[in-house]
Amino acid sequence: MEEQIAHELIELAQHDLAVRERLLTENKLSGGYNSEMEAVHKANAAQLREIISLIGWPTRSKVGAEASDAAWLIVQHSIGEASFMRASYQLMLNSMDDINPQNVAYLYDRICYFEGRPQRYGTQYGDRQMYPVEDKAVVNILREELKLPLIASTDIIEDTNAEKSGDLHTDAGFNAWRREAGWI
Repeated sequence: MEEQIAHELIELAQHDLAVRERLLTENKLSGGYNSEMEAVHKANAAQLREIISLIGWPTRSKVGAEASDAAWLIVQHSIGEASFMRASYQLMLNSMDDINPQNVAYLYDRICYFEGRPQRYGTQYGDRQMYPVEDKAVVNILREELKLPLIASTDIIEDTNAEKSGDLHTDAGFNAWRREAGWI
């Protein structure tokens, strides 16, 4: 096992969460992407890219479960780097038997959210409600397979316009940021 890399991944994730917690208590995480949080995410993504170039995706067998989960958290939070998130998702798909499958579901939904598409697993929320899903009828089936908590059917919002392939986001400022980050 790559113990030094495992330690580094865990430290990066812990730093991310500590900064996030501090900014939350200071009420600095609303109103757009906080520049300090963005800097942490970019630095962590750069470190993870280096690690991936050395060992491939950090799987459980390579770095242990905690560090593998830390690698996912780093990607999940690297929202300003669309291509990195998409590439990491593909790497995770290729390692499904050696990572936490819940992480793949969360990352898939996160990518869908930023691309303006309905999510599949019901893991993403916005505006104090669940972000719309592809198919309300299968959300809890998929969640049960992944051992995620089930969601009350009344809380699940289905995108009824999915066949139109339109963007679910209408906020001009958010869309400008998504364009800059490579999501649209």
